[in-house]
Amino acid sequence: MTRRRTWVVNGVLVVVLGGAGFGIYEAFSPADSAAQSTTRTTQVARTTVTETVSAAGTVASSYSGAASFGTSGKVSSIVVAVGDVVTAGQKLATLDSTQANKQLQVAKANLAVADEALTAGENAPATTTSSKSGTTSQATTQADTITSLQAKVDQAQLDVDTAQSAVDDTVLTAPGAGTVTAINGTVGQPAGTGSSSSSSGTGQSSGTGSSAGSQSSSSASSSSSSSTSGFITLTNMSSLVVDSSVAEIDVSKVKVGQKSTVTLNALPDTPIQATVSKVNLTPTTSGSVVSYGTELTLTSPPAGLRPGQSASVAITVAQADNALSVPAAAVQTVGTNSIVVVDVNGQNTTRQVQIGVRGASTVQITSGLTDTDRVVLTGASPAATGGTRTGGTGGFGGTGGFGGTGGTGGIGGTRTGGTGTGTGGGRG
Repeated sequence: MTRRRTWVVNGVLVVVLGGAGFGIYEAFSPADSAAQSTTRTTQVARTTVTETVSAAGTVASSYSGAASFGTSGKVSSIVVAVGDVVTAGQKLATLDSTQANKQLQVAKANLAVADEALTAGENAPATTTSSKSGTTSQATTQADTITSLQAKVDQAQLDVDTAQSAVDDTVLTAPGAGTVTAINGTVGQPAGTGSSSSSSGTGQSSGTGSSAGSQSSSSASSSSSSSTSGFITLTNMSSLVVDSSVAEIDVSKVKVGQKSTVTLNALPDTPIQATVSKVNLTPTTSGSVVSYGTELTLTSPPAGLRPGQSASVAITVAQADNALSVPAAAVQTVGTNSIVVVDVNGQNTTRQVQIGVRGASTVQITSGLTDTDRVVLTGASPAATGGTRTGGTGGFGGTGGFGGTGGTGGIGGTRTGGTGTGTGGGRG
């Protein structure tokens, strides 16, 4: 009986020691092979490598004209509507010209009186007077009178010109060709000088009379308010551009004439070709961010495109056709030195290379590799950065049995150790 118990106890001890040994093995064993770094090779290829500079942009018009009356008065007529296409010099609106016409009539009448007085003075015969010292000519006095009369005529003519300009200013005409995009007033309301002013830009007279207007590039700020954008705003809808801002780190790469691609947020599947037409020399600073305004001219804008629409811009700043290239991930650059790892008969060999155009996914190699080389790409397997491993389960303890030891989890993972359960030792 005693011998039988001894065998039972010994058998339990074997189980306990086996469980403990398995737990210790799991605790100190390396991670699964799937968690190790993986490598692959890829053939050096010839392709087109393109370097681009990205920026956000907004659609705008290359021309925006703000037409304002050059005199003040009540609006008597508006002969255009929003959406109308007009030509330079076309009449847009008028002010009540009753008072201006009366002033013109008075000025013309005063001019006629001054002309008559001058004519009479010029035709008056010269007179002489007698004195103790003899006869004295009055020619000098008459010349002074004619000079005074001529001055009055000149002033009267200036008054007529001023009155005529005031009449002309009651007619508002288009400062340029475009589409009417805003009318900041209605018939019967006061407008003109003191009631509205043209937007910032280069001042320009309208096509008829002296009605003041202004035109500005798309980069000039404008407002729908009549106090800042004029009485009527015109926009050239057939000549649209994209205004964007390029970061200071990239602006040295951007040049006028470079090709670019514009993608509208409203039409993400329809990229539009464009060309850089202007790069500002002075920066714009917002907080600690410094950027430079850049204008792009659209090659073939789609129908329905409107100013104000947002877009993303990709400017091609460098391109190498039929270039020897490798994936960007294969190149390691430290300072001015760039290296790649090449597979030579199954052995990894480090090789220094010269870089040309650096694209987003590929890099041009100008020296150091040939078409027959294969470069090595190294990457970590997803299993190496996560997952769960479970340790061994502890054995059932015999006399003095110990629980199993938990394993060690992978990186970012969890491993759970087993717990042994022992019972009291047997009797000898």
